[in-house]
Amino acid sequence: MTDVNQLITDHLSIWTAATEKKSSAGRGNGGSVSLHGIKKLRELILELAVRGKLVPQDDTDLPADGLLDQLHFQQTQMYAKSLIKKPKPVAKIAASELPFELPRGWAWCRVSQLGHDWGQKVPDSQFTYIDVGSINKELGLVSEPTVLEASKAPSRARKLVRNGTVIYSTVRPYLLNIAVITETFEPEPIASTAFAIVHPFDGVSASYLYRYFRSPAFISYVEGCQTGIAYPAINDKQFFSGLVPLPPTEEQHRIVAKVDELMALCDALERQAEDSLKAHQTLVETCLATLTNSQSPEELTQNWTRIEAHFDTLFTTEESVEALRDCVWSLAVRGMMGSCAAASSTDGSNHTNDAVPSTAIRKIRKPLPLLSEEDVPFGIPDGWVWLRVCELFQVSSGTSFPAKEEMDSGEYAYIKVADMNLPENQSEIRTSSRFIDPDIKQKKKLIPANSIVFPKRGGAIATNKKRFVRSEIFADLNIMALTVPADISIDYVMIWLKGIDLARLNTGTSVPQINHQDIDPLPFPLPPRPEQDFIVAKVRALEELCDFLKQRLSAQNRLSTNLADALATKFH
Repeated sequence: MTDVNQLITDHLSIWTAATEKKSSAGRGNGGSVSLHGIKKLRELILELAVRGKLVPQDDTDLPADGLLDQLHFQQTQMYAKSLIKKPKPVAKIAASELPFELPRGWAWCRVSQLGHDWGQKVPDSQFTYIDVGSINKELGLVSEPTVLEASKAPSRARKLVRNGTVIYSTVRPYLLNIAVITETFEPEPIASTAFAIVHPFDGVSASYLYRYFRSPAFISYVEGCQTGIAYPAINDKQFFSGLVPLPPTEEQHRIVAKVDELMALCDALERQAEDSLKAHQTLVETCLATLTNSQSPEELTQNWTRIEAHFDTLFTTEESVEALRDCVWSLAVRGMMGSCAAASSTDGSNHTNDAVPSTAIRKIRKPLPLLSEEDVPFGIPDGWVWLRVCELFQVSSGTSFPAKEEMDSGEYAYIKVADMNLPENQSEIRTSSRFIDPDIKQKKKLIPANSIVFPKRGGAIATNKKRFVRSEIFADLNIMALTVPADISIDYVMIWLKGIDLARLNTGTSVPQINHQDIDPLPFPLPPRPEQDFIVAKVRALEELCDFLKQRLSAQNRLSTNLADALATKFH
């Protein structure tokens, strides 16, 4: 018998250290870490439970073979009283179907042998409707049912349920929308046809069934027979044909109690780990704030030195490293890294100076008001100047082509937002899924070389993707481009743009959108060209440090995850 309490405490560091990054779009996704080790521990607890390795067997318990005889008798009696439909024949269980060996006193059976349903009906009066959205899958309860009039009943509202019924969503079963109905609902409860219904016979614990349906063993069975890609599902026949390792009734209750005890311990570990991550995040934010609040390069150097001494403590998650990277971008465009940075700052006026090339100032059709001190987000060093984006850069949107003109290869790449996700395009546009051979008129819509492109419409705005364009390309209508003049460093412009959260520029309503009026007025801090190059070199070195830290953390996380996986597998 596996001592799971000791298994948890002896390997506590492994369970709590194994984390994974959740998939999510956009910047600033704090709390995006998944506690993989604790998740594996929960799976291990369920796996040990349904294999009979969690609690000891008791020879005085009625063996499962005898229990199955009792269940068959109950089924026969209920059919004789017309309480249930005629049971369907149960397919014999072949040895090749058995996924693992069972301890003494247990028996393999099919789901259909353990319970029954209550039939179906079309609602004819007010009823309590239970659909997938009513399930609190963490607690395994129905928490938000809806009371509906019969006239407003959805076509899926058909399956009758009662207190003690187990409901299992057969649509997208990987979401584990499973629950035990633990109360008597009034008016009459009716569930969606998205659920398979099992009301256990006497001697079968609904709580044990609920935990088995969430176990890796049953999940593996479902994954093996489900069909569909976008909305995978299994049918009732497949569900009720699934195998169940059946313990004696008394042992079922002991298993449920032990699982609940151990899951409570996992909950405590999870809270402790999450609190630790939140405290660490607060510490990182506080320390990085001392950098961004520095009033001079000299003060920045002092604060950096203090933080550098605690790198191993501070930057232990990918999120903290990305926060450091954001901080670097912010400091760079504030003039805190340049060779000419001065402790004194200019006001927000819009004057030019000799260090700014006159060719950089563009003529604009609709002059905007001069930048005032209230318009700029921070002070900049002497020798720098604030200018609006439209005064420096050509801002352009993409174009569209008839589908018949799009080709698999051609003279010019025609990029769409999805092309920014291609492995070759992670920093600059190198390839595309579509190409165009344009005529002379269409060439006027080319995005020039030395540009930066980013999404301007739809949910892709929140991904904050920005890519260099080194040669002329076409882009579709969902993309906007910033073209940088030759006498300004495009790498410096990218540093500034990386610090801009595109989602904050969104002025769309139902469909997020960025327009020229959102980009054109933005204030841009322009240093002299030599200082731009100096800043780019400094930022590049610090970004390489961030990349190194992330690679090291990624390797550590993989090791921790592999250790947790291996430990869980070892005790199956």
